[in-house]
Amino acid sequence: MPPIDRAVTRREFARRAALGAASATLLPFGGLATADGAQPARAAEALAAQAPADAPKLSAQSQAEAESRWKSIVDQYSDRFTEAQKTDLKRLCIFVQPSLDRIRAYTIGNGALPGLYLKPLVDRDKKPVAPVPSAKSVPTAKSAASTKSAPSTAPAKP
Repeated sequence: MPPIDRAVTRREFARRAALGAASATLLPFGGLATADGAQPARAAEALAAQAPADAPKLSAQSQAEAESRWKSIVDQYSDRFTEAQKTDLKRLCIFVQPSLDRIRAYTIGNGALPGLYLKPLVDRDKKPVAPVPSAKSVPTAKSAASTKSAPSTAPAKP
């Protein structure tokens, strides 16, 4: 990729970002839904045929989403999984879908406050606790007084 010779201004960056976002909405996306809605129905039928017996009942859109999630994971990491792991991964994608549907059903507005306020823990530098001296090593008032009152007869060191 050749280096860019001129700098991009904020206005030009914003214009390019807006055009890119607008053009992305115009592109057809064949992942989950199509104009006639046939793809989710086909994916739902295929997933229902391969689903485990105790699988939850999912709508056609939810089944298509679970199938597309499984396909994207397998496409990206297919060399890392064995066939048994791929089957287990498909089961997990199916079983997590009802939870995702319940979370997505919850409506949130811009004015909604968070359900839990996060209070960060601040680690303050604390003074280390001095070890409590034992009774044997603590001089008593009498012994401290006796050591101070006794004059030293040793000669002073030069």
